[in-house]
Formats: sequence, structure tokens, C-alpha cells
Amino acid sequence: MAVIEIESEEQFTELTKSDPSKLIALYFHTPWAAPCKTMNSVFKTLAESKATDPSVLFLSINADELAEISELFEVSAVPYFILIRNSTILKELSGADPKEFIQALNQFSNSSPAAAQTTNIPPQPTAQQQSAAPVGSTPAEESEEALNERLKKLTSAAPIMLFMKGSPSAPQCGFSRQLVAILREHQVRFGFFDILKDDNVRQGLKAFSDWPTFPQLYINGEFQGGLDIIKESIEEDEHFFEHALETTA
Repeated sequence: MAVIEIESEEQFTELTKSDPSKLIALYFHTPWAAPCKTMNSVFKTLAESKATDPSVLFLSINADELAEISELFEVSAVPYFILIRNSTILKELSGADPKEFIQALNQFSNSSPAAAQTTNIPPQPTAQQQSAAPVGSTPAEESEEALNERLKKLTSAAPIMLFMKGSPSAPQCGFSRQLVAILREHQVRFGFFDILKDDNVRQGLKAFSDWPTFPQLYINGEFQGGLDIIKESIEEDEHFFEHALETTA
């Protein structure tokens, strides 16, 4: 079955309620998030590989244009995948890891796991291409110049970029969890990077931002601070995020 691009909340409701027994794969994306460009192809390829399997429905959702649906599922970072059956969420995945999504799809799909494993999935993106989502390992040896260039791209990968421990759906420290909660409370769309997946970025960003701890928040490529500073900024200006986006544009 081909990917269905959702255009309205009504269409989404109709499709998800028509046959609850189907496995429904929701893919939340935005045009500005670099990792989505790769995952668009992955999602489409997987949908085409299961064209003969009527038990799986692939729905693509622009998280910005259809904010009501995004808020319903508390989607605060993209790419974001949700697998649903019988109105029950089976799995949620945040980030641009094709293998992780394929494994989850195989786990809950009625079709043979081999179907997706043999599909011609596009190569997994490099750390630079996958900048707004968790990344895999990077070369142990990376020159300071190359790392700084990569950090410039990472910090500008989305208008608002959060460098944290873990992912928004599974933070690995209390400070990261608190900052994610603040961003969600203010309905802020953001890209994220799991520093636990890349030690070069973890150590390099401390010097790059001249800030020794995490999480770290960047807006339009400019460092804004850690948890305490963001809290103070919001106390001084309840529209801090909107104003920061305007002033740094």
C-alpha cells in the first residue's frame, strides 16, 4: 500500500477508524528537519514493499500543518513514528534510525519479517545528514576543524535544536526531561540530538558553546543556554521562544 499523505484531521479520523484491526504506521515529519528527507524515502519504500499486505496502513503527517494531530500524540520532535492497532499505541520511535523502525514494523506486522529486511532501503544517513535526530557511531578520529564544521551544521539543523541525553520520548537525565517538558508546555517544535550516541559531539560541544553541561538549547544556530538559563529567560519573557526566533533570524 502506498503512503497516504494526511491533509486534514477529518481524513485522519476516517482512515484510522475505518478498520481498527489494521496496523497503522504514523509518520510525523516537517519540511525543515533534515533527517526527515531520508526517512521520507525509507517510509515510502517500506510502504511499497508491503503493497500486497492490506493489514498495514502507512500515514504521513506534516507535524506543523496538522498541529492538532501532533498535539494529540504529544509529538514534539521529528522524525517521529507511532504504530497503532485497535486504537492502542504499540510503539513510539523518535529519530532517524531506519533499522529501528523496520524492526518495530516487523514485530507488529502480520507479514513475514523477511519482506522488509530484503527491501531496498536507502542507506542510513551520516551524522551530518541525520543531525536533528539520534545518530549512530562516528569515526573515532575527527579533526578539530571537521568537528567544528559538523557542530555548526548540527546546531543549525532546525530552528530550535536541543542537545540532550537520550530522546524526547526517553530522556536519560532529569535535566533533559525538564527541558523537554518546558518545550512541550510551550508547544515548541524542535529538533534534537542525543549526545550519548556521539562522544565527539558530546565533548566538542562543550568547547563550541563554552558551556560544560547538558542539555543545551540552540535557536537559529545561536546558543541560548542550559535548563536554568532557559527557565530564567521564560520567567523574564513568557514569549521567549517566539522572540528568540525573531531576533536570531
